Amino acid sequence: MHHVILFLSLVDVTLDPNTANAYLLLSQDQRSVRVGDKRQDVPSNPERFDTCTCILGWQRFTAGRHYWEVEVGDKTCWTLGVCEECVSRQGIFTPSPATGFWTVWLRNGDEYAALTSPLTELMLRVKPQQIGILLDYEAGEVSFYNVTGSSHIYTFSDTFSEPLRPYFYPGVRAGGLNDAPLTLQPGTQQP
Repeated sequence: MHHVILFLSLVDVTLDPNTANAYLLLSQDQRSVRVGDKRQDVPSNPERFDTCTCILGWQRFTAGRHYWEVEVGDKTCWTLGVCEECVSRQGIFTPSPATGFWTVWLRNGDEYAALTSPLTELMLRVKPQQIGILLDYEAGEVSFYNVTGSSHIYTFSDTFSEPLRPYFYPGVRAGGLNDAPLTLQPGTQQP
């Protein structure tokens, strides 16, 4: 089951600047995001994350199987996954399936977890430089892969009824230790 990614084309996911927190810096091609040190002058809108330095992908998934990869490099903190399109983007929230998020994170350089309630700690043998995310909408699964180590990280099983969007949190700057961007790999398949 977890070897299915070998047979799927990469979906061409790009970042939606209308959802980007004002402290996030996006590349011109909308494939990379990192946290800046000052607030950008961006219009206020209900789609934008106002407190959490998060951003969503443009793509909305309501059916099918979709796979994309994100380069995390040597970052010390990040969160990746999917969320329901209707999640609250105002104020502070705790990502979990109960709040419409199916995500994994890295904290403090070596602490990995699936954001279940309570957290599910993950032990990874090889530090990932690149994360693969496979959404199977009808099966109700979101799976995460260590592309670097060619291994499965975690799979959420649930039932989806709302449109889902790719979710990205590049973490805090940590005095420059976490300045590298999250970078989406170009895909060959349009969602």
